[in-house]
Formats: sequence, C-alpha cells, structure tokens
Amino acid sequence: MLNVLILAAGLGTRLRPLTTSLPKPLVPIVDDSILAHQIRLAKTLGPISLHVNAFYLAEILKKEANRLGIEQVWVESPEILGTGGPLRRLYQEGVRGDLLVLNGDCYTGVDLSEFLANSKKSGALLSLLGVEEPRINSLQIGSDSILSGISGYFGIETSVKTTFSGISWYKEEALSQILDSERNIVDYWHRLFDSNQKIFVDLSQNKALWVDMGTPLGLIKANFARLAELGVDSWIHPDHPLVNSEEFKARLEHSVIHAEAKIGSGAILDHSLLFDGAVVLENEYVKNQIRGADFVWDW
Repeated sequence: MLNVLILAAGLGTRLRPLTTSLPKPLVPIVDDSILAHQIRLAKTLGPISLHVNAFYLAEILKKEANRLGIEQVWVESPEILGTGGPLRRLYQEGVRGDLLVLNGDCYTGVDLSEFLANSKKSGALLSLLGVEEPRINSLQIGSDSILSGISGYFGIETSVKTTFSGISWYKEEALSQILDSERNIVDYWHRLFDSNQKIFVDLSQNKALWVDMGTPLGLIKANFARLAELGVDSWIHPDHPLVNSEEFKARLEHSVIHAEAKIGSGAILDHSLLFDGAVVLENEYVKNQIRGADFVWDW
C-alpha cells in the first residue's frame, strides 16, 4: 500500500496572528481545512496509508488529524525536523514502501495518479512535481526532465526552469539513504546529484491549479479557487446567523464568511474573507480584505 505523508509541522509565521492559536494546516479554505482538502486529494489514489507530522500546536493538530482518519501523527519534539527529518524518521520507525509527500501549505488540483505513473516510469529514485510560478522558478531542468540544479544551492543554470510544488515521490530505497544530517531535504538531493543519481522532475502538470496558501495573498487565492470548484460566487458557513438571509446575500460578492464573524446590518462585502471573530460595522463597505479576531489584511 502506498504511504502518503502530509507535511504539517510548520510554524505558520506568515499567517500570524491567524495562526497564533490555530495550526496552519487547520486554516479553513472555504468549507474545510487545508489538511482536509489534502486528505481528500490523497484519497483520489484509492487505498493509502496516511501520515502527518506535527510540531507547532501539535496536540490540536493531532486531535483533528485523528478525527479526519489519519492513521499516524508523528509529533516532532523537542525540535522541528525540517523535511528530510520526517522522511528519515518514517523509515527508521519501520514504515516500508514508496512514499508520496504532500506539502500542507498548498491548495492544488493536480492529478496525483498521473504524477505517480510518470514518477515510476522515469526509473529515478525520487521525483518532484513542477508547477509554473515564474517568481520562484528555482528547479533547473536538463534533458529528459532530470534535475540539473537548484538556484542558489547547487548544479547549473538551464533554460528550462520550474517551481517545486511541494509534492514529491520517493522509492523505499531513496528513503533508506537519507542521513540524519539532511534535515533540509535539498542537502539530500544535492548529494544524489553529486553522485550522478537522477532526480526526475515531472513537468506534465505545470499549468495545474497550485496555490501557496501560506501567505495572506495565497490564502485569498486559495479561497477563490475553492469557490470556483464549488461553483458558487460566495459562501456563508451553515451556522452563521445570516446564512438564510437573501437580503444579505444580495450584498455579497465573491466573499467567504465563517460562523463567528460579526456583521452589522447594511454591510456590503466585496472580494473579502471573514474568519471567526472578524467584525464588520453597520453599513460598512469591505473590499479586498481578510479579517479575523484581531487583524485586518488588505490584499
């Protein structure tokens, strides 16, 4: 059975204060948490063994992960283990078989089955899924879609570049080779590169939906992408007092409202996102904002 690890141990510093008391993987993207969306994506592969790692607010994350049906939550203590550390730990603890790694920061619509098929066909020890994000295209691609380097780290610059999606696949043999010192997984890739072992980069889905939701702008983009998937212009949590108010819905455009957001009469919301604790005054016009209990972000 395929193992799937969702990396969820990050501190969420780019989304504070939203993530001060909420683990970043539990931040909602419209109707569910990013962790739940990742699980939904992973389950498109059929029977899998689900794992997640945790560090910041670990007990909160562990409780929710168990509720969502994740078999194993690997709590990191007393320090965070990077990306290479969790992969090495799984192997050391006896987890065997190939491993698909998903990044808990990303909201995506990629076809995981296609990625896995291409990865296995490549014959490489491991593979990375590339997406097109020109601002951060750092993976350098050589012939036959083999990694030639990473900008600022190792290798050579090439004319073909892509962004690492945070989605990767490792053969069991690859997991067995990760060293304890290679908590930064790029150090492991560098060592493979230096020893002429191929790392495959799958470019077949570089135009697929992929959003880094770990920033305020990424968060709003992920929510808008989810609205489009649901086929709705706006979304109000089923428990919100205004969920059945047609008069209020008429003053709502491309916005998301969670259950405990407080909204005054006559307020208008335009391309905005209200988390629990957000306050909108009477007759206030809110445009291009993210609001929560103690913050307001313009985007």
